[in-house]
Amino acid sequence: MRSAKDFFAPLAVGAPAPLHEIPARPSRAIHFFDPSNAKMAAKIPQMVGSVDVLLGNLEDAVKADNKLAAREGLVAIARATPDLGGPGGRTQLWTRVNSLDSPWGLDDLTTLVGEIGDRLDVIMVPKVQGAEDIHYVDRLLAQLEAKAGLTRPILVHAILETARGMVNVEEICGASPRMQGLSLGPADLAADRRMKTTRVGGGHPGYLVRQDPTDGEIDAPRAVHQQDLWHYTIARMVDACAMHGIYPYYGPFGDIADVVACEDQFRNAFLLGCVGTWSLHPKQIAIANKVFSPSVEDIAHARRVVAALERDGGDGTGAVMLDGKMEDDASLKQCLVMVHLAEELAAIDPELKKLYDAIEVTA
Repeated sequence: MRSAKDFFAPLAVGAPAPLHEIPARPSRAIHFFDPSNAKMAAKIPQMVGSVDVLLGNLEDAVKADNKLAAREGLVAIARATPDLGGPGGRTQLWTRVNSLDSPWGLDDLTTLVGEIGDRLDVIMVPKVQGAEDIHYVDRLLAQLEAKAGLTRPILVHAILETARGMVNVEEICGASPRMQGLSLGPADLAADRRMKTTRVGGGHPGYLVRQDPTDGEIDAPRAVHQQDLWHYTIARMVDACAMHGIYPYYGPFGDIADVVACEDQFRNAFLLGCVGTWSLHPKQIAIANKVFSPSVEDIAHARRVVAALERDGGDGTGAVMLDGKMEDDASLKQCLVMVHLAEELAAIDPELKKLYDAIEVTA
């Protein structure tokens, strides 16, 4: 295991220095595309600026005989799209490489870092089992960065897709200063846990609670409420990420047609602390951008609380009454989360900036 002081020393001579803090870059929607698909690839330049993250997928959903084409396609797209990826990119460029136990994973890393390492912001690593997987990627990336002459470290994002990875989630989050965040991988995780669902994310009608019978009439109509299969997993993931200063994400929602349930699931994740989600279809980008951006009403209230407590001294003590509700220092901390997020999003989203700038804070 690396010690805390080692986290701020390069793992290879000539590699860029590790970051002391992961940048808070908005990533409401991570939109997946197959670089080997000519139709998808042709749409990428037009999507730059309209989505926070574009991710070239090299793993699942890419057939074995298309793996090389997908890797080469991602290199070509990055080179041909100036505003995609890198410090000045209008949209971040991520990739999901093949798993570390696959015959393609090593070549994915060596090729992409060498060819477009200066444009890649984050490498998503699937099926991470423990800190040892991140240590391996960490050292390898440092060597490849040094060889390529990169001056900026590429960040790493892990997908939680196994029970072992879930058990080791805290160690994974703290395994490297490159760690940018975690995503829920519900399909593989469900299979590894032997969960009895074939859905990709979302709820299940059989996972429910039922109202107790009235007067012992068990056959009488009783209210039924569907529960969230993923509540525990997401909450634990959020806590682990918060502890290590990195970012949690919901993963895929596979029912593309059910935009209502998709929005509900995204909102649950947002309320629990996730900063973004995956998009498998362009229609999910708009849903993610909406859900993972605080509403005008929420920001108006948050700013009122901040203003009221600052007028009252702003020293972390005392309380004020607003609309019949007590607001104190804990309220201030909650509201500042929303206010700071709004500022970050307004910096990259002109429409949101107009909406947030139009808010008038009243007493």
